[in-house]
Amino acid sequence: MKQMLDIYSDYLIASFSQTSATGLSNLVNGEISHDQVTRFLSQDKKTAKDLWLIAKPFVKKIQSEQGVLIIDDSIEEKPYTDENDIVCWQNDHSKQQNVKGIDFVSCLYQNKTVSLPISFEIVAKTEKYIDKKTRKEKRRSTKTKNEMALEMIAQTARNQVKFKYVLFDAWFSGVENLRVIKQKHKKDVICPIKSNRKIALSLADKKAGRWVVVSTLEIKADTELEIYLEGVEFPLKLVKQVFTNEDEIIGILYLISSDTTLIKDQMTTIYQRRWNVEIYHKSLKQNVSLAKSPTQTEKTQTNHFYAALCGYIKLEMLKIETKTNHFALKTKLYVNALHSAYQTLRELNPIQFSA
Repeated sequence: MKQMLDIYSDYLIASFSQTSATGLSNLVNGEISHDQVTRFLSQDKKTAKDLWLIAKPFVKKIQSEQGVLIIDDSIEEKPYTDENDIVCWQNDHSKQQNVKGIDFVSCLYQNKTVSLPISFEIVAKTEKYIDKKTRKEKRRSTKTKNEMALEMIAQTARNQVKFKYVLFDAWFSGVENLRVIKQKHKKDVICPIKSNRKIALSLADKKAGRWVVVSTLEIKADTELEIYLEGVEFPLKLVKQVFTNEDEIIGILYLISSDTTLIKDQMTTIYQRRWNVEIYHKSLKQNVSLAKSPTQTEKTQTNHFYAALCGYIKLEMLKIETKTNHFALKTKLYVNALHSAYQTLRELNPIQFSA
């Protein structure tokens, strides 16, 4: 089935509309049947272990001790697909509303200009329960996203991937994550914390239980402090960042690092590498047909998702060879396809206007 993965992931990259088993069969003039594609998508569900086998040789080429892991989640909306354990209603924090789709967590390995997905998990809401407030039936996963993140980091360590820092947003900045990464895996974290987290300004304050809410601190922008976070034994470096967003609204980010040797500029520069995961999500959805599958079952939807991740890896390695980003590569494919269609039309069409 490895050959089918190559063919199917190429098809996802080359497509500009909805993908299907029939569409792929037609593209290769029937050399691969509709049933062959269906069987490929219906095989046992692919997991993070399968993805690592694909990503491993590429990671080994580009890894270094300065590499970082980026953990983040995203939702692929599927409003017209029947609900199941993975296609269900999700709370989209970016939109501040519920949407129907596939919620997934990714672990991205980033070094220099290369970002490769090396682990993933789709949130499966297999448990049904009655909401105490609304009295309506809802779904939930038996595993939290934080548990998924820790499993991915542990697996990355077992796979002997070289990295120095783990980056994520405030959603993953819980005490357990910080402690496990620093104390068990001997790696460092750089992430923001929510403004309601409690900190102590010295070891003496920590021992005395003198905690303050971080947002109540009257400190200037770009101020560096060594602090203790409630529930965390080791010291952290804290930097307050003040910025203006696209809506001209002033925002504040409380950035922490478990590597207290870093200065402000080093912390912010390293954390900026987390932006690569946003590019990853955008490319995954726009350039490798993640959202363009008509698959209806949990198994086929998972395997289509996996093939899209493999397609992303192909684009990322092509980016290195061609020095062209994913979106420019996709545009080049579109222009070539348009040129071919135009030439074919000119050859087929005998009608020529003289006026």
